[in-house]
Amino acid sequence: MFPITTFVVEDIKARTWGGKWGKSFSPLQVGKTWFYSELGRLAEVRTLQGIETKQIRDELGIAKTKNKLAETFEAHCVDSFALAYSVVANPIAENKNLLCIVPLRFHRRQLHRLENAPGGIRSPYGGTISAGFKRGSLVKHLKYNLCFVGGSSKGRVSLHSVETGKRLCQNAQPQDINFLTYNTWRTRYVA
Repeated sequence: MFPITTFVVEDIKARTWGGKWGKSFSPLQVGKTWFYSELGRLAEVRTLQGIETKQIRDELGIAKTKNKLAETFEAHCVDSFALAYSVVANPIAENKNLLCIVPLRFHRRQLHRLENAPGGIRSPYGGTISAGFKRGSLVKHLKYNLCFVGGSSKGRVSLHSVETGKRLCQNAQPQDINFLTYNTWRTRYVA
């Protein structure tokens, strides 16, 4: 869809040390070398040092925020915009919107719980299937509309918000749920 002619990467200096890996090797150095060679198979690869990226930012008059937890263009995209500018030379960021992607965390099965239930029976815990639905699946519910599947208890399913991950309910009936697709990520659009 987009004919890529050049990749621009801010090169990092991989620090080596004399311990386990030796003085001339680090896993980071090997990884970036492989990354550059794979990109080079598709298009030209240019590397810039961090100081060069900062000079471009200063030239454009854009600044990075120090708050790395902020969900803003200035926290996460300023350097990549400066790198792209070094090739394209369009001084205006036309789209400053973000798509936040968060992996879902599942509790895997725990066969040996710390405490037995009365009678020596271990209670069920974990797993990735809830009343026939794979956890994290995107579903459409009559009341809650688009959401994802969480846990289950006594034949009922908990549903969660796609944007925030907050639980919407714990008692959704499986027949009121329409499966859409499997999913392992939570996404949110930030304008």
